[in-house]
Amino acid sequence: MIKVSNRKCIRNLSARSLKASKTRNLIAILAIVLTTIMFTALFTIAASINYSFQQENFRMVGGDGHGSFKDISEEQMEKLRQDPLIKESGGRLLLGMTGGDPFQKAHVEVSYIEPGEVPHYFCEPKEGKLPKEGTNQAATDTRVLELLGVKPEVGTKFTITYNLGSGTGEETPVTKAFELSGWWEYDEAATASHVLVPLSCAKKELSNYQSQDKSDQTGKWTLDVFFKNARHIEENMRQVLKDNGYQCDDGSKDNFIDIGVNWGYTGAQFSQKADPVTVFAIVALLVLIIFTGYLIIYNVFQISVANDIQFYGLLKTIGTTGRQISRMIRFQALALSGLGIPVGLLLGFLIGTKLTPVIMEQLSYKVAFVSYNPLIFLGAIIFAVITVLLSCRQPGKIAARVSPIEAVGYAERGREKRRKVRKKGREKPSLFSMARANLGRNRKKTVLVIVSLSLAVVLLNIAVTFTNGFDMDKYLQSKVVTDFVVGSANYFNTTNAGFRDSGQAVTEDVISDINSRKGIKESGRIYGQTSSVEQLMTEKEYRKIYRGWGEDKKTVDERVQWADKSEDGRIYEGAQFYGMESLPLGCLGVIDGDLSSLSDSDSHSIAAVYMADDYGKVEKDSHWAKTGDIVKIRYVDEYEYYDTDTGKILSEKETDNYPGNYNIRAAKYHEEEYIVAATVTVPNTESYRYYGTQEYVMGADAFRRDSGTSDVMTYLFNMDSQKSTAGMSKFLEHYTNKVQTSYDYESKMSYVKEFDGLRNMFSIMGGVLSGIVALVGILNFFNAILTGIITRKREFAVLQSIGMTGRQLKQMLIIEGLIYTLAAILVSLIFSLILSPPIGSMLTNMFWFFTFRQTELPILLIVPVFAILGLVIPLLTYHSAAKHTIVERLRDMET
Repeated sequence: MIKVSNRKCIRNLSARSLKASKTRNLIAILAIVLTTIMFTALFTIAASINYSFQQENFRMVGGDGHGSFKDISEEQMEKLRQDPLIKESGGRLLLGMTGGDPFQKAHVEVSYIEPGEVPHYFCEPKEGKLPKEGTNQAATDTRVLELLGVKPEVGTKFTITYNLGSGTGEETPVTKAFELSGWWEYDEAATASHVLVPLSCAKKELSNYQSQDKSDQTGKWTLDVFFKNARHIEENMRQVLKDNGYQCDDGSKDNFIDIGVNWGYTGAQFSQKADPVTVFAIVALLVLIIFTGYLIIYNVFQISVANDIQFYGLLKTIGTTGRQISRMIRFQALALSGLGIPVGLLLGFLIGTKLTPVIMEQLSYKVAFVSYNPLIFLGAIIFAVITVLLSCRQPGKIAARVSPIEAVGYAERGREKRRKVRKKGREKPSLFSMARANLGRNRKKTVLVIVSLSLAVVLLNIAVTFTNGFDMDKYLQSKVVTDFVVGSANYFNTTNAGFRDSGQAVTEDVISDINSRKGIKESGRIYGQTSSVEQLMTEKEYRKIYRGWGEDKKTVDERVQWADKSEDGRIYEGAQFYGMESLPLGCLGVIDGDLSSLSDSDSHSIAAVYMADDYGKVEKDSHWAKTGDIVKIRYVDEYEYYDTDTGKILSEKETDNYPGNYNIRAAKYHEEEYIVAATVTVPNTESYRYYGTQEYVMGADAFRRDSGTSDVMTYLFNMDSQKSTAGMSKFLEHYTNKVQTSYDYESKMSYVKEFDGLRNMFSIMGGVLSGIVALVGILNFFNAILTGIITRKREFAVLQSIGMTGRQLKQMLIIEGLIYTLAAILVSLIFSLILSPPIGSMLTNMFWFFTFRQTELPILLIVPVFAILGLVIPLLTYHSAAKHTIVERLRDMET
């Protein structure tokens, strides 16, 4: 067999065929453009949201390093940074943190950061420069300067007080004057502000500072590192430690170094948390996107094959193989892609960049970043080309298989089987039966059109079901349970949140100022624990707690050995108590039992607090006490140190460098017994906002009586109307910023806005996706009607020549269109009824604030829209095809 080089001939034939089909080419290019727009816009939005999400997370974390080695010496830092796994690193030496006025509502850290590391902390001076070594210069942000009352001008003098001994609880205040060397704009997403000082200044300040407390962060370095990629950050950090003789699991050993993994990297989160269900969902989404594009382009090439089938048959008679014909169609598809894809990339990117800020605004992001990652365009090109090749594959097979004889009589029969002709006595043909028969000629095409139309409706219905399922009550339950919560600014501080001492208590004067405002419907105090309280538990429960917190058996054994015990061998362990009035008591989540007895002033009832996740699932092992148990509580007034061998009482001063073994125990105390009336969960807005140990709730009167304290942790209240709520919000904003600056508040209104923004974001995304798919369906519907008219124009001419009027022909086409659209609605309804319950169950598991509510309203609203499409599109396509006379169309049939 002689091999003939005919590729050039095939390309020429393909090119000439393209030139002869200008209308088809325009429709095909439009389909490819629309498909590419869909891919590019979705990829741009997804990449931009991910990039913005990461950038905001980095600012919340405080930097964009892959991970951090924490609280290490300079020698350890220099050793670790030489490891070959680390591609880039930067160090930070902490001096201390601010406290007190005017920084009650701001977290400010004073430190030295290596110049190359400064950009990674997002604190590069906008004006001026970093402080110069050997000077008293410092650089900071506009928020710190504003709180100090200093203008942001280089050279300005300012004085700041910060505390050495961070994390010890025994801080040493230092007041120091600086000259402003540079400043940058405060980033609202950041949880901390920085004051940057020279290394010479930091080392001078630390030269006379000593601390034996291992928890002291002052004078410690943090080494932030970057690896080759962000996929396996924790594994890489552990490997670096192992290779250098360190570990991060046992804090009691000398070679322990703590690590931190930057949770802002979504890639790292996905690689660690990806499960088969998540991967399947992503793959399913990509398949859906490709299928959507496939539906657009497939019919276009099917029209082309139907129109040119006789041309391909003639090529077969002169020796062209089926493979060469398939190659011709594939060449045409790629040539059209060369025109359509670039246009789609440009338009898709523009649409994506316009939609991204709108979506990000709904998510309450401080700044929206548009990603220019080249992978967006590469991915869109690859997906578009794959879609085009898949779409022209089946039409290419049809053209390649057709024989010259079949090509002459081809009239869009597809592979349908011949039907038996009924004998005399059959029913009289009608326009409806003719329309129905026409749709049955190519059932595959009919099914594809109906599926493409119904897919848009199903997606829209799922999107509406999803957004309607957003349950505000569930969302707010974990955020805020009353209209307002007022407390110390430190209580709400994102870094040092929580109630810790009497100095953070809400005074009765502040409560009186709030109550003087009109519109308060109900209110209640939550008293916080400012004295030492201990619970008595069995050794088994004691061990279970600490093993559950990740401590090894050896460490727990040592704890048991040194723990303060009762005569019967039970162990005294610290506990956290709340004292709640009626309003906050009513907001607790009751797991078991009854809270009514807690409101009795003479009650000796308490509620044991259990932990729960975002979905409300209670962690059964988070507390040992059950409803009905008797709990013995010890209120400690005074502790004492003692020698564990001799029993000798020691003063606190004597414990410094004590040669023997000593321990601490309660010296003065009183004990009470309580019955556990209920087990509950405490919403975050009512809690201490940190977890120290197991917790209990008491009634307010019993708490004050038994603890001997009355420090109000938070004051909660509800308003009687939206107008009074808005007025109270304005009052508290002014009151906490101008009058009582050491206080702050949270309002339900802010969380309602956050919730609405989240819901609107998903509505926009769902609407965009449904809209794109709807365009796909409409284009396929248009293609289907147009295909039917083009391939049957001779048939229509014959029908009209034997008496069918133009009006009857239009009515038949309209019936065909209505059958398409009504079938699509019916299929959509069936699929929605089948798919909604399992999708609702999946969404309920994925989103803790979701409650499934079945709805078919979007489908019903789409019915008139589809009816109009079924009427209008057939008329428009017929009008275009009917420009030629019957005689001209019959003459075409003869030729």
